[in-house]
Amino acid sequence: MGQWQGVAEFVAVAETGSFTAAAGRLAVSVAQISRQISALEDRLGAKLFFRSTRKVVMTENGGVYYQHCRSLMDGLEEAERAISDLQSTPRGKIKMTAPITYGEENIMPLVNDFLLRYPDLELHCELSNQLDDLVTQGYDLAIRIGKLTDSAMMARKLASRTRYVCAAPDYLDRYGIPHSLAELEQHACLLGASDFWRFQEAGKSRNVRVVGRIRCNSGYALVDAALKGLGVIQLPDYYVRAFLDDGRLIRVLDHYREPEEGIWALFPHNRNLSPKIKLLVDFLTKQLAPGLSEAPNKQA
Repeated sequence: MGQWQGVAEFVAVAETGSFTAAAGRLAVSVAQISRQISALEDRLGAKLFFRSTRKVVMTENGGVYYQHCRSLMDGLEEAERAISDLQSTPRGKIKMTAPITYGEENIMPLVNDFLLRYPDLELHCELSNQLDDLVTQGYDLAIRIGKLTDSAMMARKLASRTRYVCAAPDYLDRYGIPHSLAELEQHACLLGASDFWRFQEAGKSRNVRVVGRIRCNSGYALVDAALKGLGVIQLPDYYVRAFLDDGRLIRVLDHYREPEEGIWALFPHNRNLSPKIKLLVDFLTKQLAPGLSEAPNKQA
């Protein structure tokens, strides 16, 4: 057992780049992390990290040792998953992340339904629009929207979303319906975090700068402003679908609308066979887009 002492602490420091972050991941004190690393270095007779007041960097020996330890940890996790596979009920912890609004409206209600089915599962979910690194943060699963760029991840498509440009009928009666992208200059555009709206023209993507007197990083606040006739919005379908259906908002510039974007489940390569994660992803896919329930995994 002595050969395993300090290995989990070493891997956590190597992947987070911080004794404090490693302590947070393992739910132990920083002092314990430091003691275990020092004892491990003494046992190996080699320095594994360069330490300073600002950062921790692996030595060459540390890098070599990490590759072997990571393989051992992956093997141990795989062995635990194999045992879990034999259990009739999935159990253990799932750590996941999702975008704030889409997570609140679409993902978490379904995850809560999933947890009702499997009472032995424990969930830790972080709703954030920050694209955190799954491996260093210890996530089993992340929900991402749009183009995927991280080739270290496996991906499964859950659903799609569409962005609509729309406004209230009374606004369009007063100011007219825009028929071209150039006409947006004549309208009060309700802005989010970006000054640009995304379109497709003649088969090519195009970003158009828009202006307006209202800017807010809340999609719900912008929808409220549009419903009150204060301007034109561009937002994903899950913000505006109900209002488009009941006629309180009207779609415009549809012929410039971008193609649908994918909504994805991402997970690290070494965790993609976890039965509980596969069950959750299958459940989300079936609920969000039944036609995609048998879609294969792909590399991000």
